Amino acid sequence: MATIANYRREDINKDNPIFSPIRTTIESTFYGNNVVKVSSLSEAYKLAKNSPGTIVTDMPVHRPTELGLDEGSKILLFNDGEITGRFAGARVIIGEHNVDEGQFSAIAREAAFHTRYKKLYHAQVLIGLHEDFMVKAHLLIPEGYENTMYSWMLNFQYITEEYMKMYKDSVKLPEGDIYILSIPEYYPPTHPNGLALFDPNHNCALLCGMRYFGEHKKGTLTLAWGIANRNGFASCHGGIKRYNFPGNEKYTIGVFGLSGSGKSTITHEKHDGKYDITILHDDAYVISTENGSSVALEPSYFDKTQDYPTNHPSNKYLLTVQNCGVTMDDEGNKVIVTEDIRNGNGRAVKSKLWAENRVNKIDEPVDAIAWLMKDATIPPVIKINNPILASTMGATLATKRSTAERLAEGVDMNALVIEPYANPFRTYPLENDYEKFKELFANRNVECYIFNTGHFLNKKIPKEITLKILEDIATKKAEFKELGNFSDIEFMEIEGFIPNMKDEEYQKMWVNSINYRKQFLLDMEIFKGGRDKLPKEALELLEKLEKEIYL
Repeated sequence: MATIANYRREDINKDNPIFSPIRTTIESTFYGNNVVKVSSLSEAYKLAKNSPGTIVTDMPVHRPTELGLDEGSKILLFNDGEITGRFAGARVIIGEHNVDEGQFSAIAREAAFHTRYKKLYHAQVLIGLHEDFMVKAHLLIPEGYENTMYSWMLNFQYITEEYMKMYKDSVKLPEGDIYILSIPEYYPPTHPNGLALFDPNHNCALLCGMRYFGEHKKGTLTLAWGIANRNGFASCHGGIKRYNFPGNEKYTIGVFGLSGSGKSTITHEKHDGKYDITILHDDAYVISTENGSSVALEPSYFDKTQDYPTNHPSNKYLLTVQNCGVTMDDEGNKVIVTEDIRNGNGRAVKSKLWAENRVNKIDEPVDAIAWLMKDATIPPVIKINNPILASTMGATLATKRSTAERLAEGVDMNALVIEPYANPFRTYPLENDYEKFKELFANRNVECYIFNTGHFLNKKIPKEITLKILEDIATKKAEFKELGNFSDIEFMEIEGFIPNMKDEEYQKMWVNSINYRKQFLLDMEIFKGGRDKLPKEALELLEKLEKEIYL
């Protein structure tokens, strides 16, 4: 499946659902006489290298010609300034309750007008690495932000003859290409902290005052996930891997979590080389509700640099670096300073070569889904045996924020929050995800687990325990037993982390945890005009859990 780039003249009219005022405003800007089309990744590299403020390190790109770059290409670093994370407060989605399309159409027209005296670069990529799901995306960004464009082209699939043939041969979706206009130095008067405007049904976005590369990456994925949702796929913000055992036995598990939840660590874990492991991706993919197969959306990785000191072996796979430092080593070479010494949320685009045994599609249906949470009530792992409850727990995924986000003033970084399916980039009703995941659990017999990657009670759960749990589940050595009186929840006995369901204080914690989720679902019935309301069965299952605590 692939999007449609161009239309016959007789199909260009107001009745064509592809077009809207905002999409037409944004796409038109791409054809101005101040626009320069960037035709290759090597051209984008040269533009970024020569852009004012770029630091060309003395660290070479590993195997550059395999990535579409020239021999001798170096890792480039570019820093943004004060803001080093995504800002949810800037997001506005056309179609949501009380969002005036006319007002934001006017803002889009004014923003587009402010580009007329700027040189603009037009870049293209593909999102989705298999014929089953491919989306073409276009980015327009002003001169001076060549590094953002270059990282964007590296993060997604730059245009090659091979991939364009796949794209052209794919069955066309009733969807237009994605168009994103970015004007990092323009702040609409109505949005002095920046605006990330999405018209998801028409596959376009306007980013104003957004310097941070993550806004461009996740903004693009926001629209791609929306297309997937409308066309028979579950949109996934997480990692997925397959264990390949002797005798053609396989086990595929997807893990869903926010940045900092451990999804990348879990996805890339090799268990000391004991198993043959295939990796699809650690951040973005889609699962077909028709056959359970999965398709990766990106070839590269946008990863934190916090856990990778300068001489860490993984750093040889870096392509670009954002919001990190540079120093001179003892041989006079410019090298990066990582570990968030300069600021929080230092980031880098890593090449596809970082992960061995990468594939673009996993044909086998997914066997298990794990929601990654940071809820002190939950032991290191529980198993959910009811499809409705499994999807409900995904819809009420409880976790904590990370440095990847720019939080509004007064927001507590350590407060427990609910982020449905670990995807803050959803632009469609929550029930769409709820039904798709419930279908996977009910009709495709997908197992559901919750991994607590934070603290159980007041005790930190080491990542080694989480990884051992993962290994035991994949090798079918994991043993689960009933958790208290819960009819649909089981747990694994792990020394030092055994829950006591007869303890009154612990029972109260469960009540609070369930009530927190119940209140979230009740809030969704009125929030945004009830757009994210879930079926009554979700709330009823949580109420059943609460009653079972005291049986």
